Amino acid sequence: MTGTRVDGNQALIVEALRLAGATVTILAKVGSGCPDIIAGWHGHNYFFEIKNLTGRGNRLTEAQTKWINGWAGQVAVVYNEQDALSVLYGSYE
Repeated sequence: MTGTRVDGNQALIVEALRLAGATVTILAKVGSGCPDIIAGWHGHNYFFEIKNLTGRGNRLTEAQTKWINGWAGQVAVVYNEQDALSVLYGSYE
């Protein structure tokens, strides 16, 4: 099944989000371009597409691009823990 591979940095990003107090659900098995994870934090939901610069590369697949462009809400492409935390902290009011 395509679309279910997990980037090597995903565990570190999930751990950082959870340590910050977010709840995280892995969405990798959804496929069809859906982002890798969703995090809930302070009453808001955040979609994260995780890319690994040292892994398979940082290019979005055609399905990911289509999903992101068609989504009417938030989605962030992140490469490391700092990127993911910046999404949370940058949007917290």
